[in-house]
Amino acid sequence: MIEATDIDTSYGGIQVLWDLSFSVSEEEGVVAIVGPNGAGKSTLLRVLSGIQPIDDGELTLWGEDIESLQPSDVVDMGFVHVSEERNLFNEMTVEENLEMGAYKRRENMESNMQEVYDLFPILEERSSQKAGSLSGGEQQMLAIGRGLMAEPKILALDEPSEGLAPQITDRMFEKIEAISEDVTILLIEQHVNKALSLAETAYLLENGEFVAQDTGQGLLESQHIEDAYL
Repeated sequence: MIEATDIDTSYGGIQVLWDLSFSVSEEEGVVAIVGPNGAGKSTLLRVLSGIQPIDDGELTLWGEDIESLQPSDVVDMGFVHVSEERNLFNEMTVEENLEMGAYKRRENMESNMQEVYDLFPILEERSSQKAGSLSGGEQQMLAIGRGLMAEPKILALDEPSEGLAPQITDRMFEKIEAISEDVTILLIEQHVNKALSLAETAYLLENGEFVAQDTGQGLLESQHIEDAYL
């Protein structure tokens, strides 16, 4: 469970997030945060991951103050962040990358890996191939699969469709929807229609502030989205 109240955050001496308040629970399927480039979406995920400190406000993960936690503690508690950069170990194989995702979950590694392979069969076919030689779509699947190996309660995905061809993007959203049946997804995505169509709860972030909150469908049909994107 994430609880944030009046969060302020600066990056490089410039304030990026302003008075953000929101919550995410394990019972939600997909929570989407949309907004234009530079709105502060990726910074927000770095804050939730314990990488970026907050300047003011209150942020707790499962009742623990974020300022008392290291990023590894955040992962242990069940919040796993798959960044836009993917951060794969390019010289390691697909299987080795998945094993790295399970470094704190060794007891269930084999069964979790099989679940990842069931979700993304192409990864099983490529299991002995180096991650750096995969296509963009396969690398994104591997990044998400590695995140799932840590047994998240909340899986944060930052622009999972970035750089993917339209057909691969459609398949990626199908996989995200399937994952959300078991794991809460916190989704940042530029494909606004697709993200909001999946989301139970959605926020529009502009210039570091939430300017609208609704159900995904409600926000998709709102004047806020029309003003921001059309």
